[in-house]
Amino acid sequence: MVGTSAGSAAAYIGQALALRHRLPRIWATVLNGEATPWKACKVATACLDLSEEAAAIVDEQVAGLVDTVTPIRLGKIVTAARYRADQDAARSAAERKARERGVYVGRADDHGTKSVWILAATGDVLRFDATIDALAEALKTLGDPDPVRLRRARALGILADPAHAQAILTAGRTGTLPTPTPTEAAQPSATAVAPPADATTGEVACSQGERVEPWDVTPSADADHAPDATSGAGQIVTGVETPTRQMVNADLAQLDGITGSRTSRTTIYVHLTDHTLVTGHGVARVEGCGPLLAAQLTELIGHRPYSIRPVIDLNDTISVDAYEIPRRLREQLKLIHPIEQFPYGTTETTLATDLDHIQPYDPHGPPGQTGTTKLIPLRRYSHRVKTHGHWNVNRTTDGTLEWTSPHGFTFHVDHTGTHRADFKRADTQGGGVIPMRPPDSPNDGDPRPG
Repeated sequence: MVGTSAGSAAAYIGQALALRHRLPRIWATVLNGEATPWKACKVATACLDLSEEAAAIVDEQVAGLVDTVTPIRLGKIVTAARYRADQDAARSAAERKARERGVYVGRADDHGTKSVWILAATGDVLRFDATIDALAEALKTLGDPDPVRLRRARALGILADPAHAQAILTAGRTGTLPTPTPTEAAQPSATAVAPPADATTGEVACSQGERVEPWDVTPSADADHAPDATSGAGQIVTGVETPTRQMVNADLAQLDGITGSRTSRTTIYVHLTDHTLVTGHGVARVEGCGPLLAAQLTELIGHRPYSIRPVIDLNDTISVDAYEIPRRLREQLKLIHPIEQFPYGTTETTLATDLDHIQPYDPHGPPGQTGTTKLIPLRRYSHRVKTHGHWNVNRTTDGTLEWTSPHGFTFHVDHTGTHRADFKRADTQGGGVIPMRPPDSPNDGDPRPG
């Protein structure tokens, strides 16, 4: 009696048979206690649609990594191995998913808000997101007081007029608005019209096109009883434009017809071998996206103007004397360590990730304390755990990071993942050896599915 349903039992039997006959290396690691069974079963399930020959390729590439990386990273590694093992099947799957793309507009709610769902090529979405960010930042520079999420939402509407969007990007880069000519000043903008007198923002009386100053607004009696929906910036967030919003709109309206150079740029990091680069066949890793076929890079990069930056030599050792970290060092560390270096870390390293000194920086210490081999990327939580949670870390002679927990457990972190240095301990009662493995399952150690 295993205490599970017939369907779950059948799934377990199928996974076990797939591991034993199609993935013998991973099966051996499970029998030896070197791989958690439920993780191995996930790999077996992911490879069910592969041929026996393709499954053998995945087995060879993944067998030693099942328990050294987190489930999220393991899934990406298995996906990349599947692409390498059967590129034709991967290409067909990519084409099927591409046919599901589209842009869908949902229904409006009762307050003037609609939803948009976008399924598009990765490169297009990355460029779209970068442009939205650039517009939101430009709006902030030009005086928009709203928090970033509202500025990003407003940027979506601005993109409906590409010329106006480009003018805002150019003005945001320079930080100045153009001086309107008398002809321009005489042309009132629809966006500068005052709200009606019954608006909750107060009574406003002005002629069309006249700028309304915040101090000229007389609050209405009903305004004191309006819902308190303030944003992080203290600005009332409603569907009705405030006088401050009208001022910004009037300024932005002056930008119509102004053009400038393209200001929004997207940086894409692509990792691939020289063989893949020369032949155009193989698998590349795109930061923030995961594994992609080399044939998909054209769609990722697009046909708009782009530039290729020189390859950064990751074998170079960069060091500076200051505590502050220059961008070139930050970028090199991001490429050396694509994942944070805390045991079983899952967070991808970005240019904004915390870089922590392995040994605390001493302002009176020797030069070169900030360098390639003396910094590690950590997400903010891991950084605080290291600093305040009594974790110790040292770099060994071969470059491996040796972490020691407050309870004495030791972990080695290298490019292959995390390894328990104290995986086994002596059994003082029986004289044997028992594993020191904590529960490593979504079900708190219970191997049975829910």
